[in-house]
Amino acid sequence: MIVNRFIPVGAALIALSACATQVPDSGAGVGFSDYTQYELDRARREAALRGEARAEAAMPGGTDPGITETDLAAVGIGAQGDAATPQQPAQADAGALAANPGISDEQDFDAVAARETIESDAQRLERQAAAYTVVEPTALPQRPGATGPNIVQYALNAPNDRGQAIYSRSGLSGDARFQRNCAKYNTPDEAQRDFLSRGGPERDRLGIDPDGDGFACGWDPTPFRQLSGGN
Repeated sequence: MIVNRFIPVGAALIALSACATQVPDSGAGVGFSDYTQYELDRARREAALRGEARAEAAMPGGTDPGITETDLAAVGIGAQGDAATPQQPAQADAGALAANPGISDEQDFDAVAARETIESDAQRLERQAAAYTVVEPTALPQRPGATGPNIVQYALNAPNDRGQAIYSRSGLSGDARFQRNCAKYNTPDEAQRDFLSRGGPERDRLGIDPDGDGFACGWDPTPFRQLSGGN
């Protein structure tokens, strides 16, 4: 039968698996005590190679014959420290901090408390108060040279609003002339300043105020009036 043929094969596979070498569990890890034992075994082997005499030495949790104090010290156990309790790093020398002017000790409460007192704090506050200086405001400097008409002052003093005609204009101030001449200015402020410098608002030589409100090229005094608190 087919089943009987597979029985010897299965038995052979079971026998081979029993003889196979077991793979250690890599996830188990090595604890600190295991590493200490490893170091002790290594020290024992090295001492045996050197042919040194052995004496029983006390170990944490019991005794281990054949380990010398030198072997224990080599792995940090005994007179030079205990492997189960790692030595703490040496503290920084306080003198090194004081000798280095580039390092501030303002965060060290003991250092500050040792040199500062209530009296020294009061004296420092007095020195700071004596050095305090109040700068009095002064008048703004005058602008050098002629800067042209003041359009802000004109906006605040003008008796009318934009589009309200109060100045007479000739019929020669047509829309084409208005568009052509206003295109020569970069901003309405620049047009209004030039308009006032040429005799405006009474006269309009370039035809840039055809409606006679005193505001050239659509310039509007409203923003200046709002900033000053006016209507």
